[in-house]
Amino acid sequence: MKPLPKILVIDDEPDNFDVIDALLDSEGYALSYVANGQQALDLMAFFQPDVILLDVMMPQMNGIQFCEKFKSNFQWKHIPVIMVTALTAKEDLSQCMAVGADDFISKPVNGMELRSRVRSMLRIKQQYDSLQETLHLREDLSNMIVHDLRNPLTSIILAAEMLRIANLSPERQFQKSSQIIAAAQQLRSMIDSLLLLAKLDSGKLILQRTDVDLYELCASAITDIEPSVIQKNIKLISDLPKPGGSISLDANLFRRVIDNLLSNAIKFTHPQSEIIVHADYPAPGRAKIQVVDSGPGVKEELRKVIFEKYEIGTFNKAASQIGLGLAFCKMTVEAHGGNIKVESNQPTGAIFTIEIDDNQPILETIIN
Repeated sequence: MKPLPKILVIDDEPDNFDVIDALLDSEGYALSYVANGQQALDLMAFFQPDVILLDVMMPQMNGIQFCEKFKSNFQWKHIPVIMVTALTAKEDLSQCMAVGADDFISKPVNGMELRSRVRSMLRIKQQYDSLQETLHLREDLSNMIVHDLRNPLTSIILAAEMLRIANLSPERQFQKSSQIIAAAQQLRSMIDSLLLLAKLDSGKLILQRTDVDLYELCASAITDIEPSVIQKNIKLISDLPKPGGSISLDANLFRRVIDNLLSNAIKFTHPQSEIIVHADYPAPGRAKIQVVDSGPGVKEELRKVIFEKYEIGTFNKAASQIGLGLAFCKMTVEAHGGNIKVESNQPTGAIFTIEIDDNQPILETIIN
């Protein structure tokens, strides 16, 4: 449940707080009260409001002095301050704005004006919070991308350094050159995923739909992933339709979707466990693909957000986890008019299911 906006009233007269409390009673705010500026500053150590209603005429530390001190602190200066004042001279109001006040309201307080100004300041605060969240998200994403790109780059550099050794045997040379190629392909795959996701997100990617045989599409993906399955000692079971069927898909994009789901399954499936790939045509013009793993599964509270960008579900420090793979899958599947979901695989693991229906409308933003 979304928390209520927090309003802090700073006024040396409790009766004034009662008036404001009554005027804002129907707005659904959480109101707090302190009697002077110093109490408010002490309160900031463990409580930060969304908006402050500040009386100007107070003893000891008046509203202008408080506002000047408050707005000089970089941790608090983004919090909007509305001065509540009986002063009407332009010089006085100008002084309030000069010390950082964001707005002011005159006494006696008018209920409609108060509610309007508080809503306005809350919108500003919410925009600021949203911007900060986006900036933090981009910073986290940049850190994750740099971390994930460094691994194959390090592998390329180390293997290239080994190739410089003159007495390296032909077998070792072949091994190291293969390592460089594999790491470079991994880099290219990461970069391609980022570019494709950006195009999907902006609606600038045009689907190249053709009649695709589910058997051929899934069998090709399974063949390419077999070395990783063998290396991790995982049993891969395929349950595919007979060759010859077809459904209209962008083969390249959908192949990447299957690759992503298989890669995730391998990351989180324990050795000596199994992965199942199931595909069929439930009805004409419809297709269903499932990837079933034996990993830790996906908690119920994560089953919706896991398909959002930058969500990684269960953390695995040994795996590349930018948090874009499942978001790419969701956007690609929905661009085809389908849906993707994850369910529990009892007793352990997860079932990722894709359903495509040719009769469903395609997202216009993708094909325009």
